[in-house]
Amino acid sequence: MRFFLDYLHQKVPRAGRDIPHYYRRALITSEVLLAVYFLLCFFLYPLLAQRWEWAPLVFLAVEGVSYWMTMKHGVRANLFLYAATSIAWIWWNVYYFGWSSGVQHFLTLVIVLVFFNIYDRPLYKLLWFLFILAVRVLLFSMSQQNPALYPMNTEAGTAYQTVNTVSFFLNLAAMCIIFSTSIQDTERQLRLKNQALYKEAGTDPLTGLPNRRSMIEQIEKFYKESGDQPFSIAIADIDFFKKVNDTYGHNTGDYTLVRLTELFTEHSMGRYSVCRWGGEEFCFFMPGMNLDESSMVMNDLCFAVEKMKLEHEGKEFNITITIGVEENDFASPLEDLLNSADEKLYMGKESGRNRVVV
Repeated sequence: MRFFLDYLHQKVPRAGRDIPHYYRRALITSEVLLAVYFLLCFFLYPLLAQRWEWAPLVFLAVEGVSYWMTMKHGVRANLFLYAATSIAWIWWNVYYFGWSSGVQHFLTLVIVLVFFNIYDRPLYKLLWFLFILAVRVLLFSMSQQNPALYPMNTEAGTAYQTVNTVSFFLNLAAMCIIFSTSIQDTERQLRLKNQALYKEAGTDPLTGLPNRRSMIEQIEKFYKESGDQPFSIAIADIDFFKKVNDTYGHNTGDYTLVRLTELFTEHSMGRYSVCRWGGEEFCFFMPGMNLDESSMVMNDLCFAVEKMKLEHEGKEFNITITIGVEENDFASPLEDLLNSADEKLYMGKESGRNRVVV
């Protein structure tokens, strides 16, 4: 019951001027198949019913109009014409050849098109369904109360029902392929878009490094999956970065951050992950390393930064960084480890900068 109520209250997009591409393809495909079917029926009737019938040509012309409308007008107008054509064809067949002709299956195609129309409200779709159900019941009742005008013999009836069944299933298969392909493609694009958005939300736009949220998730994941393994965390800050911005401009400051990112990436060699922690601060995550191992890696990095030559817009300069390192003690929460690394960082700044504090 809850599922039914949720279905009735779901929102639908506002109808646009153009038919959705997948819906247009389904309508055109079905209209072309029906046109071929009507033409086949025109030439088939003399063999099965021993008489020429011009009605299939009339329906063929209507399908031509429906095809033109599919290219020119909105979803609902096409759906109305498609439903009216299908119901008229079914009624004519039941009236002429009886219920055993098998054309009543074509009502299912209308239901499929109705329920895959994203611009119709759920209530309208249910009303469509009830209307089509009522049409089918009335046609069956009519066929029981009134004998067929031109009943076919057993062989002809079997052959005609076979033609109708094959035509119906071809239409149904074509619609299902088009709609399912569209749904799968939409889901794939949505997943790719969500992945891109998730990556964008966890990435620093300037440096391309993970941001603080992404780094915390990475450390927490490691701690959850490998809680018995050691790891170390380091937080680094560019010394006197404000002076770089004030002296050379913010473009040079951005250049400095990008160059540092390149150096960190080259230096890591898969030993650690680095993120932009905020401003001119960076955070390093070193899985599997104790304090001695991580301090050696960070000291080497600190030396590499000091030796790095920077040149931007004709200006040459150097920078240094100060780093605070902390090892996981298997007891403190991650927030305490990060705070401890941050405190060591500021201890290093107060004691002269350009150093690693462990």
